[in-house]
Amino acid sequence: MSSTPIEKLCRPCTLEIVPYSPGKSSAEVQAEIGPIEVTKLASNENPLGPSPRSVEAMRAILEDVHIYPDPASTDLVAALAERWNAPVDGIVCGRGSDEIIHMLGLAFLNPGDEVVYADPPFALYPLTACELDANHIAIPAPDFRHNLDVFAEAISERTKLIFIANPYNPTGTINTAAEVAAFLDRVPDHCVVVFDEAYYEYVDDPSYPDALEYVRQGRRVAVLRTFSKAYGLAGLRVGYGMTTPEIARQLKRVMQPFNVSIMSQVAAVAGLADREHVEKSRRMVIDGRLRLYGELDRLGIFYVPSQANFVFLDAGVDSRALFDQLMRRGVTVRTGDIFGYPTFIRVSIGTPEQMTKFTTALEQALVALGSRIQAGG
Repeated sequence: MSSTPIEKLCRPCTLEIVPYSPGKSSAEVQAEIGPIEVTKLASNENPLGPSPRSVEAMRAILEDVHIYPDPASTDLVAALAERWNAPVDGIVCGRGSDEIIHMLGLAFLNPGDEVVYADPPFALYPLTACELDANHIAIPAPDFRHNLDVFAEAISERTKLIFIANPYNPTGTINTAAEVAAFLDRVPDHCVVVFDEAYYEYVDDPSYPDALEYVRQGRRVAVLRTFSKAYGLAGLRVGYGMTTPEIARQLKRVMQPFNVSIMSQVAAVAGLADREHVEKSRRMVIDGRLRLYGELDRLGIFYVPSQANFVFLDAGVDSRALFDQLMRRGVTVRTGDIFGYPTFIRVSIGTPEQMTKFTTALEQALVALGSRIQAGG
């Protein structure tokens, strides 16, 4: 048996990485507390599931899964280009938008280069920087949103990638078109600005920017979107980036062959065409946010108004203790301590029935924890 610790064989930068924790699954909850119906509101999934057209497309392709998928995702790229008026040769598909983030790192980051993002970040931003021995420039978000003035001031000659999650996970806030335009005017040519728009379909704020217009103008910008949320295909892992042809060429150099499965490609093409299903999912979230705000106002609980399919709220108690109480009532959420907010939780917007179950469980859990909520107000 070797006497050399495995850590001595690893690249030092990888030792900084904390493995991603997805939270407890419904099966894990049931194993811990017994047979109970679990409402999972922890992962920003779409409870309506995929479009029936996506399901039909997957069934039709089942007998072809012994064949490698189209490595260029040709049909999906063509459908995306038409849907979003984006350049065909500027679209790259991946295993979720996560893989596009990783491609950006592989294509552009050298050891010592800088990656700028908001703190708390989406986990893939620091993970990509760590994997490639790049330096992290994490900009605090004390008012729950990206401070783009501070972002601009943080840019140096070593800055390569700038990630702007818009809407911002975990808080659901956005940066406006005016803020983005002013920021981009200050970004030098050696930076690629990445707009992570995973929750794009849920935005109803008219001040939201059209980041794709900067791509059409040839700016060094990438816009990332996903089929995991509004399209209900989280289990298939399919996302895409829309950028300039010059940037896309570099991403395709580092892209793994056959990276998007045949099932994912056909399901995404079919789902993209079903605008009625996406609108139904969008309407459920927008209406659900408003109903949840009303319940939180009734209970006297602070929340951050959201443009995503989740709400970040301050329950005023330890989030892990609250998670345990909610779990025992058959509801799971995301605890805020992992984002640096120990009394907050992030709750996904579900169906009206799921949200009623959540607010009932929340009120009961807070009472059990001794919170002085305005119950019954």
